[in-house]
Amino acid sequence: MEKLDIDIPLSSVTLKGDLIIPENARGIIIFSHGSGSSRFSSRNRMVAELIQKQNIGTFLFDLLTEEEDEIYENRFNIDLLSDRLIETTQWLMDYKNTKDLPIGYFGASTGAASALRAAAYFKKKIKAVVSRGGRPDLAITELPQVTAPTLLIVGGLDVAVIGMNKMAYNQLESVKEIKIISGATHLFEEPGKLLEVADLAIVWYKRHLVNNEEKQHTKV
Repeated sequence: MEKLDIDIPLSSVTLKGDLIIPENARGIIIFSHGSGSSRFSSRNRMVAELIQKQNIGTFLFDLLTEEEDEIYENRFNIDLLSDRLIETTQWLMDYKNTKDLPIGYFGASTGAASALRAAAYFKKKIKAVVSRGGRPDLAITELPQVTAPTLLIVGGLDVAVIGMNKMAYNQLESVKEIKIISGATHLFEEPGKLLEVADLAIVWYKRHLVNNEEKQHTKV
């Protein structure tokens, strides 16, 4: 398994990222974290470790520099965060270690909005999107342009966010599912609930990121 601490040189800033590529990797998942979080998010790292065990690579990175993160408004600037995710995704598409791997997104909280905006931008180059306790409604105008199969996961006790996800679900025209995990709050901190999120995400990625790629290569 290859583990790399990466500096991502973008047009205006350099961002920090952690890239892990298992041997014989069958794809890579880019994580877009929520406001006030970072590549060190314990919840996202747990999900990432479980994904890696399926021979799927993961990339966790900071969408903001340390200086930018000190400005509270930046954490909710979906336009800025989406642009950063798009630039970083393009960088990974060109990077020698990842350029041949199919790409998916995992977006948490507000990070789900930037993931869906980026998926709308890249169209079929993004193979699957998973949102955990996300705010896909913040990307409402872009949702009809998303072609990637999209799974929305929400905690059953996260009532307000359930409504926002149902509204977003209705705007999606791609393959889509919404899963509500009973007994879970917004951060899925209850015992076993984050594991349920990871299990659902892995099944989704295997179905739409890995299996579809393998079918296409078989046809060729």
